[in-house]
Amino acid sequence: MTTRGARAERGDLFDPHCPTRQLLDRIGTKWTSMTVKTLADAAPDEVRFAELGRRMPGVSQKMLSVTLRSLTRDGLVSRRVEPTVPPRVFYRLTGLGLSLEAALAGLRTWAEEHMAEIDRANEAIDPEVDGG
Repeated sequence: MTTRGARAERGDLFDPHCPTRQLLDRIGTKWTSMTVKTLADAAPDEVRFAELGRRMPGVSQKMLSVTLRSLTRDGLVSRRVEPTVPPRVFYRLTGLGLSLEAALAGLRTWAEEHMAEIDRANEAIDPEVDGG
């Protein structure tokens, strides 16, 4: 990875100074995955902020706002504001965001298919941990 200011075509996850690590932290959250999935399901249409919140059970307005701000800053989501009172704010995935959805879809499928195995592994280990 090159120094700040110079742009590399590809990052190096194993370089402690590579921004790839920070990017993976941002896109690896459950709220990012759910937001990208929700917007992908609506594509190519836009979704209003309040509607996104309704489609994502458990997300707070603050967390949704933080997630959308991060995704917009990274160029994964576009934001459009209609100058009404109150303003109407719409979101949609960009082409880059749609490419992330393809990668996240594989990860979600893997998690859904293997969750029972993960649960069994946790149950097998938990008594050992609790017992010392």
